[in-house]
Amino acid sequence: MSDKTNTTVRPLRAEDRPAWAALWRAYLDFYQSEVPDDVYDTTFARLLGDDPYDPSGLIAEVDGTPVGLVHYLFHRHCWKVENVCYLQDLYASPAARGTGVGRALIEAVYAAADDAGAPTVYWTTQDFNETARLLYDRVGKLTPFIKYQRP
Repeated sequence: MSDKTNTTVRPLRAEDRPAWAALWRAYLDFYQSEVPDDVYDTTFARLLGDDPYDPSGLIAEVDGTPVGLVHYLFHRHCWKVENVCYLQDLYASPAARGTGVGRALIEAVYAAADDAGAPTVYWTTQDFNETARLLYDRVGKLTPFIKYQRP
């Protein structure tokens, strides 16, 4: 894949299930995680759903081949009147990295947030994800927050 690609970002469709599952599995593998098959089924159904609490999904293609995905969702925030947008999962296949695919996916989420009147888009990543962080430093602002979760 060249350094400059003609990337198309579009909403997920039902027929994307095999390509989406392969990309999401690779994403989870990167983070040394796995989920049961019923989570794949439920997540994909939610990504195609129309409940306001459902996440949304986009897929990036280069020459008709799926090379990346992003999942995001809107939620209320106690410090803002408007909803905010959480970019939950972002993945570009290794061959597509450095070609603008990740940026195109993030910019598509920014556009969706703008369309929904959500001025804030935020995401988390692991500190060792240095390649992605090079992009994130260009398209976002690092915050001082540290994530905790219930053990």
